[in-house]
Amino acid sequence: MAEQKEMETMESQETENMEPEEAMDTPGTPDGECEDACPPENEETEEASGDVSEEESEEEQTSKETQGEEKKGFFKKKEKKNKQEEKIAELTDRVQRQMAEFDNFRKRTEKEKTQMFEVGAKSVIEKILPVVDNFERGLSAVPEEAKEDPFVQGMDKIYKQLMTELENLEVKPIEAVGSEFNPEFHNAVMQVESEEYESGIVAQELQKGYMYRESVVRHSMVAVVQ
Repeated sequence: MAEQKEMETMESQETENMEPEEAMDTPGTPDGECEDACPPENEETEEASGDVSEEESEEEQTSKETQGEEKKGFFKKKEKKNKQEEKIAELTDRVQRQMAEFDNFRKRTEKEKTQMFEVGAKSVIEKILPVVDNFERGLSAVPEEAKEDPFVQGMDKIYKQLMTELENLEVKPIEAVGSEFNPEFHNAVMQVESEEYESGIVAQELQKGYMYRESVVRHSMVAVVQ
């Protein structure tokens, strides 16, 4: 019985020692190779290349989008610049028109002011001229023996001073006697015969006419040779 137990014990030990080798030498599985559960190496490479291509396509798409945005921004800036230039041109034209209108208004105002001043001056001169006429009539009626009288000399000096001031104001008498009749300056009230002057020449001045600058204040009243 003891021998039989020893034999069984030895057999069991041999069996235990053989189990790992049998496990390693499993039929149908080559050494160093994975079983069917392991993924093939080609599939891993394909997946890696697919990831790289996807990354590249994403980068290309991103770059295209960036370029498109840059182009849009460029065109927007150009359009904005064109609008600004159009606005500047419009405002410049408007300012130039307003300046031209203001210049015309200034010139027109100055002209109207000058005309109003001339009208007022002419109105005052017209009222002074009868005084001048009376001075001339009174001095021409003084006899020769009375011209040395102090009163007559004083009146003569006042008349000369008045005429000097009128001349300073650009008031001057119109030439009449001996000049050709001109309806713009002369007012013919009669015709006379004359051996001294030809026909159409002013032979006599009945009332002196005056001009203020370039306009007639009062026409000369004259007699013209037939």
